[in-house]
Amino acid sequence: MNAFESLVALNLIPQVGSSRLAGLLEYFQKPENIFKGSRQELSAACGEKIAQNIAAFDPRILEDDLALAKKAGVRIVTLFDRDYPRLLKEIPGAPIVLYVSGNIDAADNPSIGIVGSRRASFYGLNNAEKFAAELSARGITIVSGMARGVDTYAHRGALKAKGRTVAVMGSGFGHIYPPENAGLAEKISENGAVISEFPMKTKPLAHNFPRRNRLISGLSLGVLVAEAARNSGALITADFALEQGREVFALPGRIDSSGSTGPNSLLKQGAKLVTCCEDILEELNG
Repeated sequence: MNAFESLVALNLIPQVGSSRLAGLLEYFQKPENIFKGSRQELSAACGEKIAQNIAAFDPRILEDDLALAKKAGVRIVTLFDRDYPRLLKEIPGAPIVLYVSGNIDAADNPSIGIVGSRRASFYGLNNAEKFAAELSARGITIVSGMARGVDTYAHRGALKAKGRTVAVMGSGFGHIYPPENAGLAEKISENGAVISEFPMKTKPLAHNFPRRNRLISGLSLGVLVAEAARNSGALITADFALEQGREVFALPGRIDSSGSTGPNSLLKQGAKLVTCCEDILEELNG
């Protein structure tokens, strides 16, 4: 295996992330040396369990993943490539590789994440689309998760304004989710990128989405929560944003609306209250 193949293979092995990769590279120097290491060397570098997984890795899994990516027109970008997003590289546990449909660039436009409920009200959906369109018209890339509800409307708003948008999936490209957004994914790829850290065959399992959420915030200078219930995944994204040193913006809502519980709670905790596009732009300029 060469360096590229080794990195893709490591991403296919459970529990090997960029933190463990750093330890492996400290020991082996180059990615391609990792799969040449003895069981004893691997254990010294990453522990017995991970060493066992690496030693038992079947290269046919790698061949299958690469063939599927090629067939789907999906490019694989590694942590060490020039066009790996600069902001994403800064976060703890940055993905070893990204599967990309469309175009990403390390020097991409400044980005804002827009997230919210899958079962949002007209108020949340309308404002997600409106803010996305207005920010796009100002040269801001819109990042979201391509989920039903707020995410979908945020991407649509950016596309309507002929701006750039990036969708982060919680599944592999073999399982576009939700399936009704397959057409939206194609449009996003033409005007930005659809990306995933998950291998091609990965299904949209529930535990993948918090991992997806950390990439939405990681790709962004700040995150706008348009509407979210108390336990919404959008609030997980806001928590990641704070951990990553990103700005958190919240759209205020009615106190008797369950969908406004999340943003209103964030405002109590010090999130920036947003009523217009300029509120976000002022914070970014500052």
